[in-house]
Amino acid sequence: MSEADFRKWESRYRDGNAVVRSYPSPFVERWLDRVPRGRALDVACGAGRNALHLAGAGFVVDAMDIAPAALERAAATGAERGVAVNWVQADLDSVVPDAGAYALITMIRFMNRALMPHLPAALAPGGWLIAEHHFQTPVDVHGPRGPEFRLQPQELLHAFPGLRVLHYQEAIVDDPDGRRMALARIAACNGDPGF
Repeated sequence: MSEADFRKWESRYRDGNAVVRSYPSPFVERWLDRVPRGRALDVACGAGRNALHLAGAGFVVDAMDIAPAALERAAATGAERGVAVNWVQADLDSVVPDAGAYALITMIRFMNRALMPHLPAALAPGGWLIAEHHFQTPVDVHGPRGPEFRLQPQELLHAFPGLRVLHYQEAIVDDPDGRRMALARIAACNGDPGF
């Protein structure tokens, strides 16, 4: 990640300009009961909403983000809730997760085309990947404006080679906070899901 991008995200969290949601992703919640417990990785965790939810649900969580201010905020929330997470500051343009390390990887509303192909190898046998991101649409929705920050139609469906796709959706949805979003969502695993 460029120094400018780092400063942008650090400033957003440090100055309080980042959108910080207190609730976990409804898409993560929807699939979580089916995922075997173990280690989990939350990629681009921001202020930790999904990482904290995963830890509360019984996962041992590594949560990565570029912005130390976001991780400080997440750690403070975890301490308030009595929830332990391994908060990791990392440049997600250069990190490659350990092979076979995770029962679950989540990547919610963060797009990194260079990182995506590495995530399937980081799953343990029977591991799951749950991802959600903005996609390009002519409909007026919230989220990033530039096409470089939005997926092409069907792009997320093909972003994780070798995984078995259990669910894929592209839809205009309303977030719990009332914001209208265009979201592509995928739940996939690298083995038999057992259902």
